[in-house]
Amino acid sequence: MKLSIVIPAYNESESIVETLEKFYEELQREGIDHEILVVNDNSKDDTLSVLERMSASIPTLRYVTNPPPHNGFGYAVRKGLESFSGDCVAVVMADMSDDPKDAVKYYRTMLEGNFDCVFGSRFIKGGKVYDYPRHKLILNRIANTIVRFTFGIRYNDCTNAFKLYKKETIDGIKPFLSPHFNLTLELPLKAIVRGYSYTVVPNSWTNRKFGVSKLKIREMGSRYFFIMMYCLIEKFFARGDFKKKY
Repeated sequence: MKLSIVIPAYNESESIVETLEKFYEELQREGIDHEILVVNDNSKDDTLSVLERMSASIPTLRYVTNPPPHNGFGYAVRKGLESFSGDCVAVVMADMSDDPKDAVKYYRTMLEGNFDCVFGSRFIKGGKVYDYPRHKLILNRIANTIVRFTFGIRYNDCTNAFKLYKKETIDGIKPFLSPHFNLTLELPLKAIVRGYSYTVVPNSWTNRKFGVSKLKIREMGSRYFFIMMYCLIEKFFARGDFKKKY
């Protein structure tokens, strides 16, 4: 089973080199058939030239550019989810906040259990966070608690972008609505509501070394709420029209 790693990148020239090198090294060492697909989200820095240079040394790397006017995290990830070639796909941050060893763990878990999705949680036994800004941590736990109780699920890290989905799962949860970071909530909630199987494994998260986070908390509250309500309406009123077909 071929693994695709989709990495959205906006002005990540300082971080993307380490991310690409570490993921490539780990996946090669583990003998995993893969591609690393970077979506350059109309970057204004040297991200594109860095990708051009690194494609010469990383044979599994390819990149596409997400042109304006539809830019932003959600649009970039959606571009990647329309362009990947693997049998399963993981969304990974460009800032090296996600651990390549966790990607391998996700992949092995999917193979062993034949799950449609493998979700990571930083907040179960074995999960770790390093240098997580306190205000973001508090808001994260509040938001995920609301989601967990609203949908009656035990999974406690829905807003964590770093997850693995089979290609059939991605096809089954389209079309995507979110143009922003609320896509991180839309993908798992749709998969859960539509009956795709999943399991949860611990993963780690490390704050970026360079650049600034693209997540604007003040802008996201209503957008997360919109997606949550959309998925809740589907759960109770869609009458199974979008459920996974076995």
